[in-house]
Amino acid sequence: MTTSAPETSAAPSPAAGAPTVSTAVADVLAERTGHLFGLMGNGNAHLISTLTRRGFPFTSARHEAATVAMADAWHRATGRTGAATTTYGAGFTNAYTALAEARLARIPLVLVVGDAPSTGRRTFDVDQTAAAAAVGVTTLVARPDNAVAIAHRAFDLAERSVQPVVLAIPYDHGTAPLTDPVALDPLPAKPVWHATAEELDRVAEVLREARRPLLLAGRGVVLAGAVTPLKELGDRIGGLFMTSVMAAGAFASPWDLGIAGGFTRDHRLALARQADVVLVAGASLNAFQSRYGTLFAEGTRVVRIDNEPAEELVHPQVTDYVRADLAPFLEALTGRVPAAEQSRTWRAAVPEVATEAFRSAEPVEDPAEFGPDGRLNPRAVVAALERILPRERSVVMDGGHFIGWAPMYLSVPDPQAMVLVGTAFQSIGLGFGSAAGVSAARPDRTTVFFSGDGGGLMGLADLETFLRTTRRGVVVVLNDSAYGAELHQYAAKGLHEQAMLIDEVDFAALGRAMGADGAKITDLAGLARLEQWLAGHEEGVFVLDVAISQKVVAEFMSASMSAGRRL
Repeated sequence: MTTSAPETSAAPSPAAGAPTVSTAVADVLAERTGHLFGLMGNGNAHLISTLTRRGFPFTSARHEAATVAMADAWHRATGRTGAATTTYGAGFTNAYTALAEARLARIPLVLVVGDAPSTGRRTFDVDQTAAAAAVGVTTLVARPDNAVAIAHRAFDLAERSVQPVVLAIPYDHGTAPLTDPVALDPLPAKPVWHATAEELDRVAEVLREARRPLLLAGRGVVLAGAVTPLKELGDRIGGLFMTSVMAAGAFASPWDLGIAGGFTRDHRLALARQADVVLVAGASLNAFQSRYGTLFAEGTRVVRIDNEPAEELVHPQVTDYVRADLAPFLEALTGRVPAAEQSRTWRAAVPEVATEAFRSAEPVEDPAEFGPDGRLNPRAVVAALERILPRERSVVMDGGHFIGWAPMYLSVPDPQAMVLVGTAFQSIGLGFGSAAGVSAARPDRTTVFFSGDGGGLMGLADLETFLRTTRRGVVVVLNDSAYGAELHQYAAKGLHEQAMLIDEVDFAALGRAMGADGAKITDLAGLARLEQWLAGHEEGVFVLDVAISQKVVAEFMSASMSAGRRL
């Protein structure tokens, strides 16, 4: 948490009831979003007070990193543009990692920050605009003559670019009365990308000739509202489906092989590698999604459709590119592809895909209860949790080695129920904040938060935020007493492991100290404690500390090491 330095000069005081820059920005926030996440300081006190006085939903973090992480996760869980606020200086820099994550993950949110006075920086100010620009984030500045228009512009820009935007309020403008507004230049028209008839015909022909077509949907398909035409296309040609993490469960189809890449179950991966044509729509095919280049067999024809900039479409495994807006392209493509005779499609050859057994958490890749060191096998634990946890759940994860198991074994009701904040920037420690954001977004669901012990300790301040915000939740700490990613990458190569190890921490005890229930377990029988709690509690939080093995390596990490990649 940041404490702001005492001011050397007071900000101007407005006339009673007169609109100010802060109140004007607050009005826009109330109009454009449904929740504000923040931590109060000198630079944003008037903004926050305006909103909380009128009862607008506000969640206070305990560390500024959680402010942006909460807004990020709130967007992922609702689809709406998030909003966060910090004070200037150290308040802004404390939130910087979460801001970089939001930028790399393409999350539309507005971060309202205090800033140096318009007359110049003080001794404790930093160039926040330059710092934001360094991670590709645009800063807009609210002044007495533009506060309303520039606040709307921040939301418009965030939504159009699908990126975070910083809205800065200079210290001497925070309580300054509004003046006659100046007009802003309109945003340029958003480019529209139409496929040509030749491009549509070419892709249609590829799909008509495919014997084992696989359709892989990413978040772009969800954002474009294009799931229905893509699903219809797959059904017409008898293809199988896969998704990225942020599109998990989008198809609601028995022919869905689940999440693509390092989180793919072994038996589903074997099928995916049989595809002769893969249509990738709205997915980046990043290292996680492509399983470090091993998701598809050599020689597979991979057609990628997206409206990303041309240079971002380039991928070594993609053989055909089409730059086009997804919904109109997929709708037009479906009309060009005739329905295949289902008895002659790939689905007819693999009917087991549509069975509940194929799509369940069983069989576990390694069902043993314990790892080689006598601590619990995380695969067996998470697979068991698929049965124990409520079906109406949001699954939230921090970053770290442990993320390899929950996406493999846990199902979710829809794409907005699988939330990983941190993976784009490969950060840890944003988990408790992001889980609190999901709880604020979907209080109707049980929030299930997975963390490692390293990230959990890093973000521990906002365990309190999670407990305060969550109606009903379960915290699962997959505790290997180590920084697992480093242990598996570097100790295995002979580097000294001292700095990779963490003294055993009982997170259940920490949770109980803050008012939660909880248990530390060392065998699968201990999961009965969680089952009993869920049966008897409709509200509250249970912290499950699971002592997992240091010797079990997640599939995504094994794939990266086999490919010679370092995470």
